[in-house]
Amino acid sequence: MRVLFSILICCISVFAVQPLSAQQQSAENKTIIRFDDTRKFNWDADFEEVEIESNADQRIQKAYFYKSGSSKKRPLIVSLHTWSGDYTQRDTIAELCRLNDVNYIHPDFRGPNKTIEACGSDLVISDINDAIDYAIANSNVDTTKISIVGVSGGGYVTLCCFMKLKRNIYSYSAWASITDLEAWYNQSKIRGNKYDENIMDCTCSQSMLNILDARYRSPLYAQTPLSKIGQTKLFIYAGVYDGIQGSVPITHSINFYNKILSDIGEKNSSDYVTDKEKLHLLEFRSPIDELGYLDTRKICLQKEVKQIKLTVFEGNHEMLTQYAFDEILSD
Repeated sequence: MRVLFSILICCISVFAVQPLSAQQQSAENKTIIRFDDTRKFNWDADFEEVEIESNADQRIQKAYFYKSGSSKKRPLIVSLHTWSGDYTQRDTIAELCRLNDVNYIHPDFRGPNKTIEACGSDLVISDINDAIDYAIANSNVDTTKISIVGVSGGGYVTLCCFMKLKRNIYSYSAWASITDLEAWYNQSKIRGNKYDENIMDCTCSQSMLNILDARYRSPLYAQTPLSKIGQTKLFIYAGVYDGIQGSVPITHSINFYNKILSDIGEKNSSDYVTDKEKLHLLEFRSPIDELGYLDTRKICLQKEVKQIKLTVFEGNHEMLTQYAFDEILSD
């Protein structure tokens, strides 16, 4: 199992343990932004707290689960918690599922990304697969309409699932996603927040980043599942101000989208995000052309090839929940 391999790499690569710097210690006291809010939420009684046994290691993983009351098959939305959160944190898409009687599950998948078992590991992918199996076994799921959605760390794991989950999924919706842990480690270290420490813990690094394991856990370095291209929908969203006001630079989403196109052999250069377009977004943080609106937000850039769609919009480190929900359920 990959986790055991990660531990082995750890043992080989660790030479010294360094104490936390004053900057690292003070990072724990920084305010957590809205879409990485770790506070526990008082869930409505319609959402059942359930226990799911892992097929990988038999450990119990909890989740909040809403079962549709319809006599007909209904879609399933698998909503993923953020980087520092777990299954108990508030999820803005949950109430929309209840109001529209859509099956819903909010799994834990090893909790916050600060341990080797979490953070895009094989156990994480297995846990999410187990959560889907649980929902199917315990509700009236339309198995042709299963969708995975997440923002921030949840967007990161949504893309991990796109790359590694071996089952048919109708759509993936990833917002403000991390795609390259190696790059994000360096970006977070410069910003002086806690995420660089988290990545060190997840990859069992001490004196220096375990780059091999960081890349294994990164969607940007995973093998693109060519069989999914054109068969499942992948929506990638990034707020153009993220990386300035938010914690994840928009280059994570852009570079991942370009990687997918390169891996599938896309020949049309205009379908890629060019260096000129990327520079415009990074320098001016404004629309490249008149591209319309995403809900009430201006679209700054939009590209789509074979049901793989990238949208950079006028926004921050966030998910437009109602828009995401409606798009997930659209035909």
